[in-house]
Parts: sequence; C-alpha cells; structure tokens
Amino acid sequence: MTFNGIFQIVFYLVLLALLVKPLGAYMARVYQGERTWLDPVLRPVERLVYRLAGVDPAQEMGWKAYTLSMLGFSLAGVIFLYLLQRLQGWLPLNPQGFGAVAPDLALNSAVSFVTNTNWQNYAGESTLSYLTQMMGMTVQNFLSAAAGMAVLVALIRGLARQAASLLGNFWVDLTRSVLYILLPLSLLLALALVSQGVVQTFSSYQRAVLLEPTRDAGGNTVGEQVIALGPAASQAAIKHLGTNGGGFFNANAAHPFENPTPLTDLLLALGQTVIAASLTYTFGRMVGDTRQGWALLAAMLVILVVVIFGAYAAEAGGNPRLAALGVEQVASQTNPGGNMEGKEVRFGVPRSALFAVTTTATSNGAVDAMHDSFTPLGGLALLVMMQLGEVVLGGAGSGLYGMLAFVIVAVFVSGLMVGRTPEYLGKKIEAFEMKMASLVILIMPLLVLGFTALAVATAVGKASVFNPGPHGFSEVLYAFSSMGNNNGSAFAGLGGNTPFYNLAGALAMLAARFWLAVPVLALAGSLVRKKKAPPSAGTLPSHGPLFAGWLIAIVIIVGALNFLPALALGPIVEHLMLGW
Repeated sequence: MTFNGIFQIVFYLVLLALLVKPLGAYMARVYQGERTWLDPVLRPVERLVYRLAGVDPAQEMGWKAYTLSMLGFSLAGVIFLYLLQRLQGWLPLNPQGFGAVAPDLALNSAVSFVTNTNWQNYAGESTLSYLTQMMGMTVQNFLSAAAGMAVLVALIRGLARQAASLLGNFWVDLTRSVLYILLPLSLLLALALVSQGVVQTFSSYQRAVLLEPTRDAGGNTVGEQVIALGPAASQAAIKHLGTNGGGFFNANAAHPFENPTPLTDLLLALGQTVIAASLTYTFGRMVGDTRQGWALLAAMLVILVVVIFGAYAAEAGGNPRLAALGVEQVASQTNPGGNMEGKEVRFGVPRSALFAVTTTATSNGAVDAMHDSFTPLGGLALLVMMQLGEVVLGGAGSGLYGMLAFVIVAVFVSGLMVGRTPEYLGKKIEAFEMKMASLVILIMPLLVLGFTALAVATAVGKASVFNPGPHGFSEVLYAFSSMGNNNGSAFAGLGGNTPFYNLAGALAMLAARFWLAVPVLALAGSLVRKKKAPPSAGTLPSHGPLFAGWLIAIVIIVGALNFLPALALGPIVEHLMLGW
C-alpha cells in the first residue's frame, strides 16, 4: 500500500462523512412533509402527480395496505419492463435495429431492475435500444430505489409513533423519494459526469477505421471498430445514487464513456454510498434522537473501513505466482504495483479496491474493475460484504431496514443476558418482532446457499462454469450472493445467460427483495401499535459505542456462521493454492 492510495481512500471517507448530516436532515424534512427549498418548484408537480394518479395524500395506510401497494406496483413494473424488452424491435429510438430480447433473459432483466438488483446477463450496447435503456432500465432505477426508501420510512414511522395503526401512504413516500431526492441529485450528478466526458446522445453508433487492421476469431480481417454511444450519463447518475448498478455499457463503470476520469470515479463512489449513509441521520431525526442514527452509521463504517483496507492490502500485495516469475509488482514512479489484472490504469489498485468494496457494501453492483480478476482474498472481501446481508450501508432504504433487523436481534439477545424484556427506542421486542427480524436475516442465506448447491450439483448449472476448481465454485457462489442480496455485480467467468441461471436468478432476486420487505412492513405494523416505555436503570442504551460494538459482533457472527463453510471451499482454499 502507498501513501497516495491511503490518502485517496481517507479523502473519500471524509467527504462521505461530511455529506451525511446535511443530506440526512433534508431527507427527514421531505418524509415528514416539512417545507424544503425545492417546494416552490416541486410542490405543484407533486400535487399534479397525485391528481393524475387518483391518490389522496392525506389518506394513510396500515401495514397490509402499504405492503399490497408496494407489491402491486412492483408487479406492474415487471410486466411493463418485460413487454418493453420483447417489443423493442417495433418501437422507436432504436437506431441499431435491435430485435426482441429472448423471453428468459427479458424476464431475468425485468425482475432484476424492478428489485433494485440490476444483475445483467446481457451487454447493454448490443442488446437494448435507447428507448428500453431510458424508459425501462433508467425509470426502474428511480422507482426501485424509491420503493426501498418508502419501506424504510414506514419502518421508521413504526418505531417513532406509538399506540397507532397507520404507517403513512406508500404512493406519497414513493413520489416524494423520486421528486425531492433522487431526481435533483441525479440531475446534478449527470451534469457533472457530462462535464467530464460521459456520453449523453441519441446519435447512432460510430465507426472508426483501425490504424492497424487485425483478425477476429474466425480469421477474418477487421479494419474498423464500432463505437457504442447513447444517453449514458443520465443512467449512470441514478444507477449509483439509487444503488442500482446496471451499466449502460457491458463494461459498466470501467467503460471510459461511463467513467472516464478519477474525478468521475470519486463522484460515482460517493453517489453509491451517500444516500444509504445519510439515511442513518434521517432515521435519527425521525425517531427524535440523532444519536441513534450516528451509532448505526458508526457500526457500518467500522466494518466498511476494515474491509476496504483489507481488500486494498490484498490487491496491493500482488500475485505470488507472478512474483516467482520475476514480474515486478512493487509500486514505483513507473509501476502502479500490485495486482493490476482486470483493473483500469486510470484508477489503479486503491481506487479499484475502494470502488469494489463500496459497490458490494451498498447493493450497487456497478464495477470499475473486473471482480473476477481480484486476488482470492480481494474477492473474499467482496463476497463478505454481500453475505453480511447488505447492511453495511446497503441499498437505498433496504440497507438500513436490514440493519434494523439486526438491531432487533441485538437488543433481544442483550435482554436475555440481563434477564429483562428487551426494548428498542422504548418499544418492547417480543416474539412477533423476533420472528419477523429472523425472517429478514435468515431468508437470504437460505436463498444463496440453496441456489448455489443446486447449481453446482446439477449438470445444467455446472455447464456454464468455465473455470475449474475452487474459483469456479466462487463464481457460482458470488452470482447467487449477488442476486440473493439484490447487488448485481458478478465474477465474470460464469456464463449466466442460460435458461437455468436466468430463471433461477429471477426467483432468487424476487425472493430476496420481497420476502424481506414484507416481514419488515409486518414488523413496522406491530411496532407502531406499541406504547413507548420510559427508559429505566435496566434499559440498554442503543446510542453509544458499546451498543455499536455489540451490533457489529452480531452482524459478523451471523454472517460467519452462515457462510464460512462455503467460503472455505472457494476463495479461502484458492488463496492457499496460490502458494503463500
């Protein structure tokens, strides 16, 4: 590791910390219906949306109505996006003349973007028209993120209110998330990206004559290159801010038209973490105690920082097999050093490690380097960030409501230790709350390990694994860890565009999103009915370093117990085989 690399990571962390309070306070005002500086412009638009949709913004919902609204809205999104892909050959804004997407791939992609996963078994520049990219994928980037944020807000209201039955209005929370938070931030980020060279155009693809003609795999002479273009900046902005991750181009944020400079790389890394981090402060403001939010953020950042520097150290150490051949892997004025396979020279090892860890921590899934080329321990760090349940910052909304499920478990276990009924924010945590929290925590490991076992135990699953041994197993484990946590990144050595992986992945993504969101809303419905008990001498303070440390321990222990055996079969044994 170098001083420059450490400085870049610390600089990012400082910027992120500085943005948490102002953005978090702003989002709290948005969700509490208070006046914001955007009201003169957006209030009329908001009222028009409600009028056109037939929504009464004053009519709040119980948890069942809120849940049905969220599920119905998501189902409609899946159907619309599926049909858009199947019909794109007959629709406008298709200068390349792309035809219909195959049924199984269209289903996988529709489910992927509606569930905020953005797993891609296709190359965007050779599969989707501009209309499908914009009206389908980009729109769902906004709506899926807003749906996750709405579920979180309902849970926060369940903790903040007492002796009530209503959690707000899903349509209002969804609309305000898009209008007041995601759209303005995306506009600012998109303009910044365009200023740095990210493409934003409706022009057809361009052809460039090669200075030195080459030959393709069939021996044919290739004298020109097709350069893909399109409205990429607008999609890149929301793919990061909404923790979506689906790239306009197949190379995602490693493509120079999506992420051309170190400055855009920093902006994208901040974009994919800033809303998730700031929602902790929003939570503190809405429950009336900002210390609660800071404690949650501290627990998240401790894990995040340790894993970032762990991944950086693993990649900076290079590959011992290359070192044995005399390849220089020490950083110098003329050598970036470390394991540069699959990494962009304009970013290097530290920025690649930072981006990779933050994208797997936040369920974003965008990449500025190829994760499949990371060292075994570097890849292990990325797997761990997903397998902890995407609660270290996590997705927009979904990360914090996942962490709050761990909080429920933490206070329950601590209550058992001291022999008193556990409480959180004055609400007693009883059997129903523990059942719902357990579902949120345990469904994901069952999905990931179950589908991984199915894939490696069947011929149809193994047929797409192109690397033998533990790395091939890691690729399958990574794929279902990604889809089972609505992340979307991948170890690229797995051939995912097959009926088996498209259909199994669609099932995993649907279950990972909605089998978790429904128990969260049921938990909110139970908590909102409870009265708050005043703190007493036996109440466990949930805002200090002791509780933050206890929460970290619970998150790590649960993750380790669930996945350590599988990790031992993949990246751990692969690391030992390198001959360290």
